[in-house]
Amino acid sequence: MTSQDATGDGAADAPAGGNARAAELLAAVRAVESGERSADSFFTDRLRPPARRAPRAPGGPGPVAAAGAGDGEPAPVTVPDAVRAVLARGGAPEALGEQVVAALGEQADEVLAADPWQLLAVPAVRTEQADSFARALLGDTCGPGDERRARALVVRMLERAAARGHTVLEPATLGRALAQHAVPEPDEAVRATVDDGTVLVFEEALDSLDVTDRAAADASEADATGGEGGEGGEGGEEERPVRLLVGLERHALAEESLADALARLAGTVLAGDADAWEAVAAAAPTPSAAELVRATAGHGVVTHSGGEAARAEPAFLAASAGTLGLRAFAVAHGENGRERLARLLPDDGGVAAGTVAGLLTGREGPPRDADGLWELDLLVVCDAAQLGTEEAAALAESLPDGARLVLSGDPHELGPAGPGQVFHDVPAARCCPQVVSRTPDPGPLGELVSGVGAGELLQVEAPDREVVIVPVRDAGEAVHRTVQLVADSVPRAIGVPAGETQVIVPGHDGAAGTRVLNAALKERLNPGPGRFGGFDPGDRVLYSPAPGRGATGTVAAGDDDGLRIELPGRTVAVRPDRVTATVRHGWAVTAHQAAGARWPAVVAVLPGDATDALTREWVYTAFGRAARHLSVVHGAEHALAEAVAGRTAPERTTRLRRLLAQAVAAVRGGTG
Repeated sequence: MTSQDATGDGAADAPAGGNARAAELLAAVRAVESGERSADSFFTDRLRPPARRAPRAPGGPGPVAAAGAGDGEPAPVTVPDAVRAVLARGGAPEALGEQVVAALGEQADEVLAADPWQLLAVPAVRTEQADSFARALLGDTCGPGDERRARALVVRMLERAAARGHTVLEPATLGRALAQHAVPEPDEAVRATVDDGTVLVFEEALDSLDVTDRAAADASEADATGGEGGEGGEGGEEERPVRLLVGLERHALAEESLADALARLAGTVLAGDADAWEAVAAAAPTPSAAELVRATAGHGVVTHSGGEAARAEPAFLAASAGTLGLRAFAVAHGENGRERLARLLPDDGGVAAGTVAGLLTGREGPPRDADGLWELDLLVVCDAAQLGTEEAAALAESLPDGARLVLSGDPHELGPAGPGQVFHDVPAARCCPQVVSRTPDPGPLGELVSGVGAGELLQVEAPDREVVIVPVRDAGEAVHRTVQLVADSVPRAIGVPAGETQVIVPGHDGAAGTRVLNAALKERLNPGPGRFGGFDPGDRVLYSPAPGRGATGTVAAGDDDGLRIELPGRTVAVRPDRVTATVRHGWAVTAHQAAGARWPAVVAVLPGDATDALTREWVYTAFGRAARHLSVVHGAEHALAEAVAGRTAPERTTRLRRLLAQAVAAVRGGTG
């Protein structure tokens, strides 16, 4: 199998707009799709390119953090007058100025004058709005078939696919989406974006895919070709079946860099003192912890999976690092996870706990050396199911040769908010030890959540009201009962105050979504006029400086300079112009926003109008956030059991597992 661009060179080396290169890419796409030539004529295995370091930050020694990994407030954006003028000429609101400059740079006026559809780089802009903007600037010279429009739409579609977790898509998928936007000859438009270097094209040999992937690929091919198979090669030779994938350079580089970095770590680790490792394993609190220690002893990359109770096992490994002569650091997905991880580590300060964002931005963790690499021998990453590709690449590339990386998480949870499925793809590549914890989560809650992970909605005995089902008839009753539970019933009957109870719902919209529930909970728990951008001191909020990165906290104060929010262990100041984009009320959140966190009590709200959003992973994640008590406000009828039994989250389309298998094979074969 190969996972390279259509000329056989690594996609990371492709120049953005080389014409000769683009012509070869286009020829490869057309020839392979038509069956005219064998894929082997264009896609040939090459030695894996040398491992790439992340780009250096200007003026700084360390690699640039993954996009979206930081959690600090960005500097204010200045909108040049020329940008304001071109927006006004096209009929776009002046308020878009900052977002346009952030997306396109200070020369955005020149970019938009040459290609008005680049306005689609601003996520809030709809296609019809960009079309109107283009007509205002270009007049009758533009139309739905304008190649600039198709190019911008392809990029927009790939970015939106990335938000759903995909790092690549099949060309036929993009073609169908373009057709819905009235693009004539949509398949040719996709090929044109390959031709001009806007997107990169990759191929995967179907004979290297597992059964599930092969079935999905066959279905996609049948859809794209009308069910007709390609013809065999000359002389009766059987051609190697392939599927083509297209993606943006950013995501391609992240997956390739991550695969290279993991293969490097796997190939450079030294075994160390076997007796010392065995002594630590013998002192492990559980058999699974001992297995994890022994796996880490001889391998540079290890995965560890399990529930909340199993979290103590990677914590034990990190805490024991000193006796093994290792410099160690442990991180979790967010502030809530960091606090739980810190409670499992000793108080002597030998090993600290941080967050992924804090480590990548330098706010937490060890220093970097002259090459920009962390002075670490062991990095333990908890909540690894929430790792996106870019974050994971930034972590792995920042570890020096010989260091060990342990990825620990719960594979049954919802995946990361951004592109990739690292914690799924790394074990699937079968290139490193996989420790599956046998330490179950205790009590009725542990039994319930474990059953959901296995596809069964169990009726558990809950003598101390650990699990309570509250049936409701409609969304209005769901809102009423949720407020009653948080403000009165749970504090009185369970002893968990309202400030430690988290409401989790399927979505933001709807009659019982987060917006309605947060308004109702604010009115009951902290009424006020919303003097500071809709917020008042004492409001519970979710602070999300970047997609997939959020923490719940409390508004401490507000004034003309913005909001001051108290988060676990620190305080952040949010400028007035950033409040709308980064701060929401946080009494009620979605399961995606809650992933990686845990609270003493959870109220999971399942209104009847949100049953389409329910999957086994959603239910597992929502129910699994409760440490002591779970109330289920249940209006979903049979949809809950049906989701647990057979409705799983859609598979993400990525390249990592094959890239990783190829990179590790190259290292083991002495060609890396």
